[in-house]
This record gives sequence, C-alpha cells and structure tokens, in this order.
Amino acid sequence: MSGAPMGSPDLPLPPAVDVAIVGAGIMGLALAYHLARAARGLKIAVLERSYLVSGASGRNGGGLRMQWGDAGNVRLMMESIDECKGLAQALGINLWFRQGGYLFLARSAAGERRLVRNAELHAEVGAPTRLLTAAEAQAIVPQLAVDDVRLASFNPEDGVVFPWPFVWGYASQAVRHGVLLRTHTGVARVEPHGERYRLRLATGETLQADRVVNATGAWSHALNRDLGIALPNRPHRHEILSSEPLKPFLDPLVVDLGSGLYFSQSTRGELVTGITLPDAADGSDTALTLHSSLRFLGHISRTLTHLMPIVAAMKVLRQWTGPYDVSPDGDAIVGPSPGHPHFIQVCGFTGHGFMMAPAVGRLLARWMADGTPHPMLARWDPSRFARGSSRPREDMIIG
Repeated sequence: MSGAPMGSPDLPLPPAVDVAIVGAGIMGLALAYHLARAARGLKIAVLERSYLVSGASGRNGGGLRMQWGDAGNVRLMMESIDECKGLAQALGINLWFRQGGYLFLARSAAGERRLVRNAELHAEVGAPTRLLTAAEAQAIVPQLAVDDVRLASFNPEDGVVFPWPFVWGYASQAVRHGVLLRTHTGVARVEPHGERYRLRLATGETLQADRVVNATGAWSHALNRDLGIALPNRPHRHEILSSEPLKPFLDPLVVDLGSGLYFSQSTRGELVTGITLPDAADGSDTALTLHSSLRFLGHISRTLTHLMPIVAAMKVLRQWTGPYDVSPDGDAIVGPSPGHPHFIQVCGFTGHGFMMAPAVGRLLARWMADGTPHPMLARWDPSRFARGSSRPREDMIIG
C-alpha cells in the first residue's frame, strides 16, 4: 500500500513516474485503479489540485443510464451499469447504487420521435427499454402531471448512485494497488522534456513522467494550452439542488425531454433535481464559477412544480453548481493528443462522464497497458476534429 487511503497533500513525490494523471475526479481515479491492476509495477501518480470530490465528479446527480440515442453509447453504458452491480464489493464501499430505472417524458412530436427511434435501437442492442403511454408513466410515478405527455420510455436497469463514495472507493483502491494520490497539489504547467514531460507543480516541486493524462474535464484547456494543443471542448455551467428529506415515493430518475429537467430521490429521501438555464454561461471562465444563483432556483421551481405539483411546498436543503465539459459533436475526447501522442486526453464527456467512468476507466487502462483497441476509443480520437471527421450527433444529452 502506498500512502494514505484517500491521498494526502504531504506524500513525498518521486523524481519520475511512468504515468502522471492530472485530476482526481472519477475518470482519473477509475483509470488509475484499472491501470494499476492491468500493468503491475507501473509507477502511477494522480495529482489533484484540491480535495477529492471538489470538482464535477462531486457535483452531479449520480445518474447511470443506458437510454442513449447511439448504439455505441448504449453498449458502453450497458457495460458500465453491469460493472456497477459488483462495484461496491470490489471497491469496499457502499455506493448507494439503486436500479429504479429512468423514465423519459416526451411532450412534443420531436421528443416522441426520439423515444420511438431510441426504443427501436435499444431493442437491436439488447437494452430492456420499453415505450409507455402517459397513463402507464403515471402508474410508475403517480404524482406526475401527464396531461401533455405524448409518450414515455422506461428502462428498469438504469439507476443512481451517491457520487462521493463512488469517487472515494476508486481512490482508496487505487492507493491500495500502489498508486500515489497527491491532493492539494495543482499542476501549474506541463512541458516537453526530452522524450518525457516535466510537470511544474504549484507547490514548487517538479515531476517527470513518460506519459501524462489530462483528466481535468472542464478545466482541461489550461494544461492543453501549455503544449499548444487546441481542442474544441468547452465548459458549460449547470446547477442542481437537493431538498429536505421526504417520505420515499419516487423509484425512477425522471427526465423531461423538452426542458431538460431531471429529478430523483435519494435513499435518504432528498429530491435531487437539476435543469439547464436557457442562457447558462458557456465556453468562458464564467462557466467555471461554482456559486449558486437565484435565477436557477426560480426557473427550476416553475418547471418542477408544473410537472409534479405536490412539491410546491418542498424546502430546499442545498444548491450547488458544477460544469459540464461539452464536446461539439456530443462524443468524448479520449486518447493521444494531436502532436503529443504521450499526452492523453480524457475529457469532453458533456456532463455524462461520471456514469461512463466504470467502463471507460477499464477500456482506457487496457489500451494504455497493452494497446488493446476499442471501437469507442477510435471514435473518440482527439485528432478527429483536425481531420474534419463527422458523424450524427448524440442528442440524448440531459441536464
């Protein structure tokens, strides 16, 4: 075992490592865990500028779904959800994983067409999604107002977890497998250094690495700029809140396709809900500010009470903000950087990296350990933008 179970700002750093992972969110830690198991003896360091769960991985709603509009994403999430079934035992921590399903509601003709198309695709892939009438949706969640719902879709294997223990579990097991996890240690700059990279840390220390992984998500541009890497992902501001504990009444996570509203109930009874403001900050430093806003509270209150009037008197317990790392084509940006094959991107998941991390950490670790290919890695190649590659955009982006 190397260092403290959850990392420490005081761990001594070696002069050099084989792999330096910048960012101890869910992606960086899942990758570190799987890579340490796949390539034993590899020296791996994970560097986090703050405390664990301080970034986007600790600021999301914890949803896990296979209801996507693209076969590759559906298959990936089938694998990710399947892995989650045994993950609490593997990571030695209670994830509060609950498969209550996702219930999507369509209130427009366009939304209805999306759900029909997706259900046909899911049947081909083997995902147990089924279409429901408004009355059938209300039978699952009787508190819903469904007068203007045209169609719904439901997958009982979708679910939710509590994000924090998800991150903590990967952190503790990565450390147990020999990963050095250094918290409160920002990376000020990354520089080429012969065939390696030199990381200049905010503490004044330096660290050399054969390969560097940029797992900083919405903050990834700062490191990329150091190396002249230009990628089109951008931060997008999102807010979320949780209520006072309520008597349990809600099994699935509910999504209104038209507004982007989503809500679920935690095992402790809180209603956890989020929605994107129509003019949310996008692509600028403002999108990375983490304060909450009264505008969001007013907007989500109107939208949520229209769909579920019984929550009109609900008290808000906590409200917070987290950024999506948005890719222009809806696909993640994962793999060797243009011009820097040993500087590896793991970003651009457009707010859904948390749910994909169990599968992505495993498949990316395999590729880094022995070159095992995966069709999603070929699709997510960061060089695709320079090549002008294009494909139909994934449109089941929620929040």
